Amino acid sequence: MKKNYPVLLFFLTSLVGWSQIGGESTYQFLNLISSPRQAALGGKTITNIDYDVTQAIYNPATINVEMDGQLAVNYSNYLGGINYGTAAYAYTVDRRTQTFHIGVNYINYGSFDGYDELGNATGSFTGNEAAVSFGYAKQLGWSDFYLGGSIKLITSKLEQYNSFGAAVDAGLIYLDEDIEFQAALVVRNFGTQITTYAGQRESLPFEVALGLSQTLEHIPLRWHITFENLQKWPISVSNPSRAETDLEGNQTQEEVGFFTNVLRHTILGAEFFPKGGFNIRIGYNFRRGEELRIVDERNFSGISAGFGVKLNKFRFSYTHARYTSASNANFFGLQIDLR
Repeated sequence: MKKNYPVLLFFLTSLVGWSQIGGESTYQFLNLISSPRQAALGGKTITNIDYDVTQAIYNPATINVEMDGQLAVNYSNYLGGINYGTAAYAYTVDRRTQTFHIGVNYINYGSFDGYDELGNATGSFTGNEAAVSFGYAKQLGWSDFYLGGSIKLITSKLEQYNSFGAAVDAGLIYLDEDIEFQAALVVRNFGTQITTYAGQRESLPFEVALGLSQTLEHIPLRWHITFENLQKWPISVSNPSRAETDLEGNQTQEEVGFFTNVLRHTILGAEFFPKGGFNIRIGYNFRRGEELRIVDERNFSGISAGFGVKLNKFRFSYTHARYTSASNANFFGLQIDLR
């Protein structure tokens, strides 16, 4: 008999979050894509419970014994010459105490030329940020629910300014092994700055996300759907550059309706041959595609695709993500089984 999915409960619970989104908080690097697999599936997947040790950086509830002894290192030559990467490792003490996880996020913004208010050169400067997380997950009794949490310590240096912060992530995941279905809810980046850059305290990029995924019974495919940033509604506003002007000079602003807002919260992904030694991944991020598209031009913003290859104790992953006609991103990852 099929079990009832507690999706409605997850969704209602997610509405208690408050509104924060890109550009409105500090430490934005915490929301960058954590691995090539994540990038290929649209940039944000929270339901994979398997060998992928990097998955736990985004949802600590996915920490499990299959991650034991797995070491992952990921790198991306991101937009504008920015370089960033992640690393993760998990260790199982014993089957009863489950598995402990450590993750690292790092970003380097490169070198900049500095000038004062009069335009005089003040020399070059750099900027970089990093976060270290410690996570653990536990099955809730004998149920199909798993609860996980992680603590993050965050450091940031931007020119002469420094900041230090701390945050926690919490995740809940439901697993139905009979039909290979997962549903997950995650609350991320709930925390504060401990020391500020220049005396002004800023909020962290708090986020609530809901994810669903399932492996099909007769087709080697696993689909994923993620609803991101559920703490903010609406997530989109009219773009002034897309206003239409008629022959009489009257302007009609872009209309952003309910359905458009729903889509901009949505990320779709699919993984072909998910349990094989070679798999293909593809995804589409509706918000990225809509916000970065050019009017009357097909530039395929929001699409991402990649693959993964397993060779003995090594797993190599690569993804190409489409952002704009001018700039895209490539993601590389290597996972090593140290057992």
